Amino acid sequence: MADARGPRTAARLLVCLLALHLGACATTARSPGDPFEPVNRPLYRFNDSLDRALMVPMAKVYRAVTPAPLRTGVTNFFANLGYLNVIANDLLQGKPRWFMQDLGRLVVNSTIGIAGLFDPATGLGLVAHDEDLGQTLGVWGAGEGAYLVLPMVGPNSIRDVPDIAGRQALNLFNYMSVSLRWPLLLVELVNQRSELLDETEAMEVAAIDPYIYVREAYRQQRLYQIHDGNPPLLDLDEESATP
Repeated sequence: MADARGPRTAARLLVCLLALHLGACATTARSPGDPFEPVNRPLYRFNDSLDRALMVPMAKVYRAVTPAPLRTGVTNFFANLGYLNVIANDLLQGKPRWFMQDLGRLVVNSTIGIAGLFDPATGLGLVAHDEDLGQTLGVWGAGEGAYLVLPMVGPNSIRDVPDIAGRQALNLFNYMSVSLRWPLLLVELVNQRSELLDETEAMEVAAIDPYIYVREAYRQQRLYQIHDGNPPLLDLDEESATP
């Protein structure tokens, strides 16, 4: 018998996002999952102001002067550098088949794909996965904990904070020489921001309260990722309270 949770969850997510678009979720009532909202909101405004003043102008220029195939290559390159994090968390989550696929993907793209600039692995059936330490802790039963907005990082949660260190430790980028690392870091940040220009512009038009929009979108996405696209019918605030 087919599992009915997927369609019901998709419908529930659609209703929530529609409510956000219409402003129905944009109330002043504090979410139980966001006890630090009085601190999170000023940090959100700080990040947003910095983004508008610095990152958005650079991202727009970058997208205007950089051909789409080259931007795709840049995205592939940095994803490949950080793919050890995915492989390690496949293993920690007890996913041996994904572990072998992702290990093969890293080898193929690092060699045939010329240091990850190209993605021949996908054509060979080695599709990309997106696993991290926050998801692993969720799979192990850890609740989301409080929602956090971190300076110059953005949406996060108590459960996801350890992944910041995990990503850095397993990203080959951090083992390059300093003379290469800083220029490449700027390229990575600007490239990442250019990929989100359309989404953030649409959000600004749709959302009455962008802070709540971003918070709920982040939390829904993390729940979706932890359950590999088939989350249970669980209220986000109930999930955040799980020990």
